[in-house]
Amino acid sequence: MAFVLSTAAERVLAKNPDSTIDFIQTGSFDHLDVLDSTDVTNEDIADVFAIPADRIYGLTQNEVLAEIDAKSMAAHVGDFDNYDAGLGGNFKIDGHYLAFPMNIETLINFANKANAETNGIDLSSTIEFTELKYQDMLVPVFNAWFGVAMTNAAGIELLGMDESGGLFTDMTKDFSELSQAKQDVFTALFNYWKAHDEAGTDLWDKDATWGYMDAEFTTGGKNAVRLEGPWSANGLSEKASNGDELEIFPINQVTINGNPLAHWKGGWGLGVNARIEDDKDKMLLAQAMIEELVNTEFAVDLFKATGKILENVDPAVYEASDLSDMDKKIVAAVIESYQDAPARPLFTEWGSVWETWENGLLSWSAVKPATVQEAYAEVKASFEAMMTNFQ
Repeated sequence: MAFVLSTAAERVLAKNPDSTIDFIQTGSFDHLDVLDSTDVTNEDIADVFAIPADRIYGLTQNEVLAEIDAKSMAAHVGDFDNYDAGLGGNFKIDGHYLAFPMNIETLINFANKANAETNGIDLSSTIEFTELKYQDMLVPVFNAWFGVAMTNAAGIELLGMDESGGLFTDMTKDFSELSQAKQDVFTALFNYWKAHDEAGTDLWDKDATWGYMDAEFTTGGKNAVRLEGPWSANGLSEKASNGDELEIFPINQVTINGNPLAHWKGGWGLGVNARIEDDKDKMLLAQAMIEELVNTEFAVDLFKATGKILENVDPAVYEASDLSDMDKKIVAAVIESYQDAPARPLFTEWGSVWETWENGLLSWSAVKPATVQEAYAEVKASFEAMMTNFQ
């Protein structure tokens, strides 16, 4: 990463020889933690820094980010088909652009080829989740980060916001009021839980599930397919005979009741510290630095250093590069999975869904519902309590 930063800075300084660019070396989340506990005037807070898309509303409310001329920047960087329809539009709050896209992020599928062959799973064709044995594909669906891949497939709205700011959810409806496709998702989730509960696995244990899934994904285990982020590639590669048995493919190659799984259009952006908003020269320099960091000419270098994938770069650029075969598969899978994904909900209230969904699904292990209707009722009750808190 240091090389990418320094070379980008060199290109900016070549056009701005009287300027100076210094770096603060810290992790992105550590940097945000310092920002949350202090304010933008803190010298340990950079003028330009990375933010995950889901933090945009909170940072906006705290008046942390300066407005940037994103459309002009997009024109300079180039190759955006529709800037507002992509990640850039997610960083537009109340008509103000507050960050610039630097990475698209979504879930993809990883497979252990040896385990898949043993289990009779054809990785070259569409895989129907409901036709798999209960350990063929392991997904901690009680965690909404993964669970939304199932709910999105049927258009289940866990929490939405209308144009007037009103909140709504499908999850307070009676089971009979849900569409057949939405009922079918809960039927699949109930059957999945029931199979694991009867077998006594750790999938529904929020602490033990990760070790359980890793052990079963190891070559010779019972698990063939894992739904994960691209950042999990190295760890999963080690478990799949040091990469010899690892396969990677888009999220939508797996279906649930015939509907392709779909995660979110998530990602990261680069924002500018609000403290320099009134300093025209610093703002121009900050924007120029952002443009160089995401300069499409150096997209492959950015990926090598950070794993970041630019949404405005043709997949063929990565495919024709000197990236490893595994990295090329990751990039291709992320790009395809991202294209078909819905936008990630970014409003602050959605944060309540994490615990609400988790509590509802984890309760099944204690309550032992006998039918999908009983299982759904536990989730419904959890969401009803959440919605009451918004009133």
